[in-house]
Amino acid sequence: MPANFPEVWLNRVRTLFTTQDSAPWLDGVEELNTPVFEALEGQAGELNQIHIPTSEFEVDVLVNNTTYPIPEQAYDDDSVTLTLDKYQTKATTISDDTAIGASYPIIDAATKPHLRDINKKKFRKAAHAIAPQTHTVNTPVIEATGDVIGTRKRMTYADLVAMKDAFDKMEAPVEGRRVVLSTDHYNDLLLDRQNFADRLIDHAKGQTVAVIAGFEIHQYVGNPLFTSAGAKKAFGAVEATGDRKASFFFTVENIVKKTGSTKQYFDKADTKNQTNRLNYRHYFIALPVRNKYIGATY
Repeated sequence: MPANFPEVWLNRVRTLFTTQDSAPWLDGVEELNTPVFEALEGQAGELNQIHIPTSEFEVDVLVNNTTYPIPEQAYDDDSVTLTLDKYQTKATTISDDTAIGASYPIIDAATKPHLRDINKKKFRKAAHAIAPQTHTVNTPVIEATGDVIGTRKRMTYADLVAMKDAFDKMEAPVEGRRVVLSTDHYNDLLLDRQNFADRLIDHAKGQTVAVIAGFEIHQYVGNPLFTSAGAKKAFGAVEATGDRKASFFFTVENIVKKTGSTKQYFDKADTKNQTNRLNYRHYFIALPVRNKYIGATY
């Protein structure tokens, strides 16, 4: 079947990429409207790249001005080239005995693991990229202040308020503030019935719906690891004693994402080896525009 209809498989995967395994905390984040340039296409070093303008230009505002002509202020900006992260799956082997007939159930059974695991990896990478590296005035990283449990402290309502205060002080936009709670921190808040009661969960749907301390509440299982000293560990690093999964905070307007190409690779069965091989390559990136208006609680 894949030998006869490989394009059906690729179209199915492209459809599934847009309808399943989404990260709701990235919903509403701007998809950059810029073309993707493919460099070294078909070679081992193939890249998907985008070029985006950047600017932190701020206009000086005159109050009760009486001097004319009005002073001039030149606009300035810059541009950066971003290389999208490349995600590749190992080849899945499919015997000719299995791949008979262009059946969608067969297609889904073969392609869904590729889809699921690429999405799982790319969203973990996005979470890691959005969380700040370490504490600064513009990227607050704050330790939770609740009761000690194991090697960490529980998150409390006061910790959300502390991050709100940090965002207020750096004059982050009020609209579009989000927190993506780690599983531990989400469960901590569920236990705090005095402050949250039924605000945190919609019992009818089992989904988070609340905006608390000005942050839209989300949860995720793949949050980045931080050390006990508040430093973010490298992506994919092994968890060590004392490490914690941090909750991360951001403003929607300061995050961008870009989806690049999705490519299918297929080797058809031959007379000697009657097994087909199928795998995928996908490009994606999500990250802050500026190293600002992002935070973490660990």
